[in-house]
Amino acid sequence: MVKQSFEKALQRLEEIVAALENGDIPLEDSIKMFEEGMELARFCTERLNQAEKKLMKLAKKEDGSFQLELMP
Repeated sequence: MVKQSFEKALQRLEEIVAALENGDIPLEDSIKMFEEGMELARFCTERLNQAEKKLMKLAKKEDGSFQLELMP
């Protein structure tokens, strides 16, 4: 997959979902679009997970244990 932004990938995924929901696409084209949509969904999920990791930090609690917290 060509390197792309999360926003463009999400926009394309939304276009694919709308086209597939419409149901006016031949079966072979639907399958190709579904496969593209799955790749885009994986890409978007991975990018969201990466963003979440950047926003999390490990914080030490009073009892000495650690917990993940969102960065302010």
